[in-house]
Amino acid sequence: MDIKTATLKDLRGALDGGEISAPELAQEYIKRIKEINPEVEGYITVTEDKAMADAEAAQKLIDEKKASPLTGIPLAIKDNICTDGIKTTCASKMLEDFVPPYDATVIEKLKAQSYVLLGKASMDEFAMGGSTQTAAFAKTKNPYDITRVPGGSSGGSAAVVSAGIAPAALGSDTGGSIRQPASFCGVTGLKPTYGRVSRYGLIAFASSLDQIGPIANSAEDCAVLLNAVAGADEHDATSARKSVEDFTAKLGQSVKGMKIAIPKEFFGDSTDEEVKGAVMQAAKEYEKLGAQLVDCSMSSLKYAVAAYYLISGAEAASNLSRFDGIKYGLRGEGKSFDEMIKDSRSRGFGAEVKRRILLGNYALSSGYYDAYYRKALALKQQIIKEYNEIYEQADVILTPTAPTVAYKIGEQETDPVKMYLADICTVTVNIASLPAISVPCGYNAEGMPIGMSIVGRKFDEATLVQVADAYQKNFSVTPNKYRA
Repeated sequence: MDIKTATLKDLRGALDGGEISAPELAQEYIKRIKEINPEVEGYITVTEDKAMADAEAAQKLIDEKKASPLTGIPLAIKDNICTDGIKTTCASKMLEDFVPPYDATVIEKLKAQSYVLLGKASMDEFAMGGSTQTAAFAKTKNPYDITRVPGGSSGGSAAVVSAGIAPAALGSDTGGSIRQPASFCGVTGLKPTYGRVSRYGLIAFASSLDQIGPIANSAEDCAVLLNAVAGADEHDATSARKSVEDFTAKLGQSVKGMKIAIPKEFFGDSTDEEVKGAVMQAAKEYEKLGAQLVDCSMSSLKYAVAAYYLISGAEAASNLSRFDGIKYGLRGEGKSFDEMIKDSRSRGFGAEVKRRILLGNYALSSGYYDAYYRKALALKQQIIKEYNEIYEQADVILTPTAPTVAYKIGEQETDPVKMYLADICTVTVNIASLPAISVPCGYNAEGMPIGMSIVGRKFDEATLVQVADAYQKNFSVTPNKYRA
């Protein structure tokens, strides 16, 4: 078994069949992390001792034939998901030394299956960015070309999977932060329906948009991870009180007769021609499998990025107000209360986080609330309405995940508006609280991955997995140098 390209199913079979032990598997990944991570910088914290202890405990369960689907499986966790006794920094100087005294609900669920924690993956600071270059430390590189960004904000999670230094990872998605880096790094990323997975223990960016989800090598692997972490949670009032189905249940079922909508606005001038071509070629593959393509329109798309940044900025300004150096975060200096808070936030927050806080406070301020924030909320309802109208005539929607492939490091970080506009293909899914999965569907002339996004009805992740898996069975992945 080659762990560089192994799926979770492969690893499960090898562990249960005695081909490799959990400690041996963990040691193999740790060895690869030591070799590759200094170049890719996918991890902020590597938990070698914890991984080996987890693996030893998992092996006892495997030997007793008591293994769960993730028992002994090594995983990476995005560094904004709280892990008891292990640093959780949000890639920010504000939380550089923060060690949570509790686990996020998703971590409790993974521990219940005796998973193995490899480490905490890098990210854009407080999940604000699309490149993982706003991180205060571990500015992650794209494994397909280390001169390019891995995407963001879950760039570390996508990069460690892409480089084969973790078989799967958890990320979080506020406006595309699982799907866009999955697209840039040539892996699969699933953003569940809002409320499908508990947000308890996820350090908040925008509470009405944030959602934890998996990044892995296949749709099937994403479904296995989602099976483990989904479900209602008494600690999270926004988690959905719905029973958790088996998200792998529709794997292998035909897509014949299924209707796939293609909204024309996602294929406009701002989308690269090679990206359009790869996604439309994937659409033709679905036609060959018996699916029917349906043309449709989403006229509100041109306003979606503006609405997203107003809503998310407003919520970020509220959520990050807790970081004052007294209750949380870097303790500043000063002779007065105000001076200390000012120093804490000036030194603790990076430029992008400060920009989002300023935008949010501006949108919520007296005189501008009605002009901006209230209109953004009205547009949210319009976007929901348009999605509902499309689902009256189609089962799923197919779009590009991002308008371009991964860009060069430094190309967009100095132009925030350009970086924000790059989110046009993903933000409407979060605004409408829908599930979506990004799947590799091609490569450009320079060999960089192109991703397509399949968007489904609320709480219909099983259908997304079915549709994505049907395509992946006929798609040949081109590995990067770390997995060749």
